[in-house]
Amino acid sequence: MATFFRSVNLEIALTHLLSKPRQTLVAMLGVTFGISMFITMISFMTGVNDFLMNLSLDGTPHVRLFNTISGTPPPIAALTADAEMVVLHHAKPRNVLPKLKDGFLVLENVQQHPGVSGALAQVSSQVFCNNGPVKFPGQVVGTDILRENALYDLQEKMKSGDIRNLLTYQDGILIGKGLAEKLGVVLGDRISMTTPEGNTFFFRVAGIFAFGIATVDDTRCYASIPTVQKLLQADPSYITDIHVRLKDYNTSASVAAEMERTYGFEAEDWQEANQAILAGEVIRNSLTYVVSITMLIVAGFGIYNIMNMNIINKMKDIAILKAMGFEGSDVSRIFLIQSMMIGVAGGLLGLLLGFLFSTGISKIPFPNGDFISIETFPVSFHAQHYGLGITFGTLTTLFAGWFPSRKAARVDPVDIIRG
Repeated sequence: MATFFRSVNLEIALTHLLSKPRQTLVAMLGVTFGISMFITMISFMTGVNDFLMNLSLDGTPHVRLFNTISGTPPPIAALTADAEMVVLHHAKPRNVLPKLKDGFLVLENVQQHPGVSGALAQVSSQVFCNNGPVKFPGQVVGTDILRENALYDLQEKMKSGDIRNLLTYQDGILIGKGLAEKLGVVLGDRISMTTPEGNTFFFRVAGIFAFGIATVDDTRCYASIPTVQKLLQADPSYITDIHVRLKDYNTSASVAAEMERTYGFEAEDWQEANQAILAGEVIRNSLTYVVSITMLIVAGFGIYNIMNMNIINKMKDIAILKAMGFEGSDVSRIFLIQSMMIGVAGGLLGLLLGFLFSTGISKIPFPNGDFISIETFPVSFHAQHYGLGITFGTLTTLFAGWFPSRKAARVDPVDIIRG
């Protein structure tokens, strides 16, 4: 008997839905557009976050070891002849070089760390790039170009030339796209650079790269370590930075603290270097989920109103069902079945529509490709977002149908029949 009522409940629910196709369609479309907008927004915002995260990780080491140079030394205390303490302020700073002591030995030890996937030494210095009487500020980085490519995939960012040209050109240099445009140089041209100390060196452009970050492409250049050491008139052991890539970048804070204690150098992790990006990611994620979930809740209220009106219109049918022997739980189950059908059908259609909207956005050309190296808007397609959408959409419609169904279960058929 129970099985009979279950099958009859399903049949009655389908009959109610099909008898009012327009009303059913409106309810289903409320779920569809709510979930489709949820999928579209969360896919787009997640794509933006993933793109910015990858952009920061592409150009930033997980851990950077360097020496901090302070331009304001602490006051000097001195004793006079009569043993009185005298504090001297505004002392001139010592000429301290940013050199890492025993840098190459430290590099070998860092590479043996179990959490490190790769590391490289760099010689970095601020320079002036000369274009006739005009000087543009820049940064020259001496590096092992093959290790640089392994850590940052530099070859993929080359717009012209090849990173291996630095291995064959004695005075070769890779220059950022923005800086190359300022200097008006192309592949094979010669440029001169001057250090703050007045040393001038001539380079030949061996390649032009673009990270897609204006502050990098407008200033940064790469050369071999011996070439930059020659520019700075430094000895072969002179290095200023050690860049470290980790197997798990989420451990960068703890690894940086460990290396700082071990080697005595300043250690900066990538979270510290990209605090603005990480803060923006938290804000964007919060905004995305708040707006998206609000859309689903609004869709749920729409379904609630439709189901409530449906029950009011079906009062006589409910009275007849109860007079025939249907219990309140059976009546409640009928309207819950209707709600679930609307939620599942509308949810699946919403997932498909959201996927199509997201795909369409991913094909739209990015309007400012000169500032950020990206061809189209970034969109991520994560399966968990689709699972979250259908789950939340179904639960929303379930609760939206549950309250009206309780009302239907409490209907007294005698009152309805008496009119």
